[in-house]
Amino acid sequence: MEYSREMQDQLESILSYWKQNAPDITNGGFIGKIDHDNKPYPEAPKGSVLNSRILWAFSAAFQVTHNKEHLDIAKRAYDYIQTYFLDKEYGGIYWTVDYNGTPLDTKMQVYALAFAVYGMSELYKIWPDEALKQTAIGLYRDIVNHSYDSKYGGYIEALSRDWKELGDLRLSAKDANERKSMNTHLHVLEAFANLYTIWPDEKLKQQVEELIQLFLDHIISPDTHHLVLFFDDSWNKRSEVISYGHDIEAAWLVQEAAELVGNKSLLEEVKYQTILLTEAACEGLDDDGGLWYEYDPVNNHWIRQKHSWPQAEAMVGFLNAWQISGEDVYLQHSLKSWQFVKDHILDKKGGEWYWGVEKDYAPMTREDKVGIWKCPYHNSRACIEVIRRIASLK
Repeated sequence: MEYSREMQDQLESILSYWKQNAPDITNGGFIGKIDHDNKPYPEAPKGSVLNSRILWAFSAAFQVTHNKEHLDIAKRAYDYIQTYFLDKEYGGIYWTVDYNGTPLDTKMQVYALAFAVYGMSELYKIWPDEALKQTAIGLYRDIVNHSYDSKYGGYIEALSRDWKELGDLRLSAKDANERKSMNTHLHVLEAFANLYTIWPDEKLKQQVEELIQLFLDHIISPDTHHLVLFFDDSWNKRSEVISYGHDIEAAWLVQEAAELVGNKSLLEEVKYQTILLTEAACEGLDDDGGLWYEYDPVNNHWIRQKHSWPQAEAMVGFLNAWQISGEDVYLQHSLKSWQFVKDHILDKKGGEWYWGVEKDYAPMTREDKVGIWKCPYHNSRACIEVIRRIASLK
């Protein structure tokens, strides 16, 4: 299938960009910021999420490409995380370090810990080092021991370096300062599910199943079938904004988690919700195949940008909906998502993907190519998932 061949080419293109541009040859690890015009900022802070996502992307890609250079990049990411981001005193992962590796923002953002677990679990599949596995398990236990809400279930967003309460729990400046978020729970779920594939612990399985149930009971709105983005401790809704990219991402990630832990009855319920979530995400589709960023129904306000990551998730999410429903419309949505990326998101001169485009298709030039949030995660994962799913049809 042409789609799979193009994904293989695109995966190689993405990895080549990061392999050539991102390593920090002077200070180790990876450069913290490269702007839209490919200008590097060698003294920019380095983010743990960026490093963990590089770790995951190159570990997962190696299983497709079998290119030893990709394994080497994954190991480079792990070595840097282990040396500079792991808090040797309190446990956990720093949010940022400076370009020399000195801790900057030392708060324990559960989202960041989850991505470290996710990336380390993926590396273990191709490099079964026991110390690596135990590091991933240790971070998982940090999340459970310090962030888990034993009264209402779920995980608190963030804590101080020494695991105390924080006033500012936000993942980024645009987020609401609330105790629990959909986004953190989604990525704790994917991290725990990936850890389960290398460490099939019964308690871990129960925690994955509990997280899936939280999505079914609270995070997926029974009224709109969109995701609710923020909550208080007892799961009261604290946001009305719709994120179409997260809708379509969760539609396949929650299902994948149920598949990985092998809970058939839970999986059937999740598949039903998968289609409802996918249909809800379709409300954000433009005629050109691109997915709008956000909509606030309270103020009837659209953010009519098309960021790169929702398009990548749409490629996978719609393909997944086609696989479980047989409805051709979803396959066509996936193909149109990829066509939109080819037409508007790929930087055909500078390499990699633009952060996104404005309503008039102008690239969002103020945003990074490499940065705290711009990583080879959503786009490489989309390529890998499409390749894997098409191969499974043969």
